[in-house]
Amino acid sequence: MIPEPLTERERTILLATVDNYISTVTPVGSRNLARHGGLGLSAATIRNTMSDLEEKGFLQQPHTSAGRVPTDKAYRLYVDSVAGCRQKPPPVVRIMQLVQEDPVLDIMLRRAAEALGVITKELGVGIAPVVGEGVLEHVDLIRVSSERIMLVLTIQHGLVKTIFVELDSRVDGAQLDWLASRLNERLCGLTLSEIRRSASVRLKQAVEANDDPLNIFVQSADSLFDLEESSSDLILGESSNLASQPEFKHEQSLRSLIMLTDRKHHLLEVMRRRAGDEGLTITIGSENEISELSNFTVITDTYRFGKMKGIIGVIGPTRMSYSRVISVVEYTSRLLSEMLGKG
Repeated sequence: MIPEPLTERERTILLATVDNYISTVTPVGSRNLARHGGLGLSAATIRNTMSDLEEKGFLQQPHTSAGRVPTDKAYRLYVDSVAGCRQKPPPVVRIMQLVQEDPVLDIMLRRAAEALGVITKELGVGIAPVVGEGVLEHVDLIRVSSERIMLVLTIQHGLVKTIFVELDSRVDGAQLDWLASRLNERLCGLTLSEIRRSASVRLKQAVEANDDPLNIFVQSADSLFDLEESSSDLILGESSNLASQPEFKHEQSLRSLIMLTDRKHHLLEVMRRRAGDEGLTITIGSENEISELSNFTVITDTYRFGKMKGIIGVIGPTRMSYSRVISVVEYTSRLLSEMLGKG
């Protein structure tokens, strides 16, 4: 979204309007801004400038006699303006206490999302690391029924993925161990992306006979190691943090929040695409990819787990304390990366 050129006065009045609206959640009038905005301008001058800003798409009036509120376009200019003016995050000790280290990644990630929600009063959100660049460390085969085994993939730093495979019941324990040994020999030390591309060829070279059970893995390698994330990989904090915001006091607004948190698959897709980027990403209202997020701002940052990247951040109304929320999200992502690095 390319902002329309603004005069210095327009820019000053617009930023003051956004600041005022973020603080009060009340449409901003020219008289109020003249009295309390510290701009040194008359109400008439501010009113005329606000009218120009409305024509340029930066402000809108919810009602004819009401003051004005910022549009997504105004919030974008505001965010770009405060990008270098981060507020200090809350005390380090408080975030550390809320996140805490835990050997289980999902627990640590959930705590980080919940901590973000508590501190920012928004909806904390995160996804587990996208495993494509994770290095396979070990393969285990565990029989779970007469004709079914569980393929357990241990990826770097103890991240575990499981896959169920149909296998002839005549394959006994010794054969299962030999099968696992060859899988380890051929695939360990490679990233999941490399395995998806070359597993079929690598495993075919180890096949010993036509009835070798390894053929099952050769034939299904392309799909077997395509470990797409499921909705369970999306972590959401407490939606009650958002529900308490003034924007959600009306039934329709609250319904849009419930609909958003119910459609986890859509949210997961959005977050997975962000994992391909590096660093902070902010999308405001109509800038978001899915309609369910058209009334929300999404602020996320990447965290690292070895060579893998995940996402941690918040979802909130377009009216939020941007400089404060941005600093908390950035700090939490760095803290999470450091804690995971220790593992």
